[in-house]
Amino acid sequence: MKRTSRLAAIMLTCFIVASTAAALAAASPVFDVDREFYPYYPSLMKWNKSTVPFNEPKRCGGCHSRQYKEWNGSVHSLAFKDPIYQGELNKGVKAVGHEVSRQCEGCHSPVGMMTGEIKGPGNAGLSEMALAGVSCDVCHSISGVTHWQTPSHEPENGSFILTPGVETKDGQTFIKRGPFKPSDNCGGGFHKCEESPLHLKADLCASCHQVYHYDSHFPIEATYLEWKHGPYAQKNILCQDCHMVDIEGFKRSADQFVKPQREEYHHYFSGANYLLTYLAAGAAKKAGDEKLARSLMQQYDMAVERLKSAADLELLPVYHDGALDELKVRVKNIRAGHNLPTSLSNVRQMWLEITARDEAGKVVMTTGTLNPDGSLPDTARNFNSDGMGNDFHFAIDPWVVTAFAKHDTIPPRGYKEVFYGLHFPAGLKKVTMEARLRYRQADQKVAEALLAAVPKDIDLDQVYGLKAVPALPVVDMAVKQATFDTAQ
Repeated sequence: MKRTSRLAAIMLTCFIVASTAAALAAASPVFDVDREFYPYYPSLMKWNKSTVPFNEPKRCGGCHSRQYKEWNGSVHSLAFKDPIYQGELNKGVKAVGHEVSRQCEGCHSPVGMMTGEIKGPGNAGLSEMALAGVSCDVCHSISGVTHWQTPSHEPENGSFILTPGVETKDGQTFIKRGPFKPSDNCGGGFHKCEESPLHLKADLCASCHQVYHYDSHFPIEATYLEWKHGPYAQKNILCQDCHMVDIEGFKRSADQFVKPQREEYHHYFSGANYLLTYLAAGAAKKAGDEKLARSLMQQYDMAVERLKSAADLELLPVYHDGALDELKVRVKNIRAGHNLPTSLSNVRQMWLEITARDEAGKVVMTTGTLNPDGSLPDTARNFNSDGMGNDFHFAIDPWVVTAFAKHDTIPPRGYKEVFYGLHFPAGLKKVTMEARLRYRQADQKVAEALLAAVPKDIDLDQVYGLKAVPALPVVDMAVKQATFDTAQ
């Protein structure tokens, strides 16, 4: 009887412990969301709301003409008008609803989302402030970040605080923040200037350059963490030190770990998105704004040159029993402070194209060449990620991807090696191998699908002069040739 009672007591205790654990697990999910703290969820932006308005970029350009000219035509200025983004947004809204799309809008047009002006995809009827995307007044109104308070306890989905100004007994006071101690006449009587240590940190950029699934909080894009977990963070080379300088400044920062001088910083925000500036240049030409078109093509050239400066290749022969049997290709990330590729790595394509020629120049082997329809062959060595949804099946849409089945990008100052088996015609004594590291921002069919999904108020022919989706431009990031004996 005593043994039975003791066993019952043990079983009761186990039941209570298990029930308590289950209740605690249900009450404390891994990704806890404080919706009061984040009123625009799934965007994690916060706004110290007052009657102080935000200012259009042209107004800032009245006093800061150089900075305005550099920003105008940057990817920040095009973040909301980007037709590929608009196509993705339109697809997302149809799939999961507009409330969820605030996650995207919070970084692509923070002011338009917060004020409620943006009510869905499309540009029709929106103010210049909403259309300006990531404008001067967005970055220079950031007064803090909430990276630790996010559901993942990491920067994600716009986790910054906007404070464009304050109300005082004398009326509205605009406050603009920057990285340096303000001069005596800073603001010219229009706004107050404040020195912001945050603007000298990569944390400023982290909020939007960390895109997590709106509900599962899986990092679909983790550019900031790639940087933070790499050598550039350890050497105090920040996002600003590479993306707010010209090409030569970028190379110096990346090669020598030397920070730029104050006068070397610009508001280019130059990255790898050459497709966006290419499309926008076409729109500017069609609108008759040749000056803006030239500025956009300068941004295009900078993006392409940056890509060509980021990587390198080594070709190494592998002999077995005296015969050239394999080619080892080492792909090196030599200058990107984050992984190559970064951002939406399950959409980006960075692959190797290998060609072998005999002594007469005749092609005897090739792999990684695009198919006639513009698609990448399955056999190509593609350095990217494969997304999957909750069902563990392949997925590409950001509102579906909750994990990676494959994540094969190259870390900063790191490399990956690829081996190619070689088979040559009899009698061949020397072979010339050529390797190309090629890049484009999306698969041809993906781009066609997104541009086909743009909202009805964006006429691709009328705005961009596109009657059909052209072949996406491909950049050769690195090209190397070497000639090897087929036998030792």
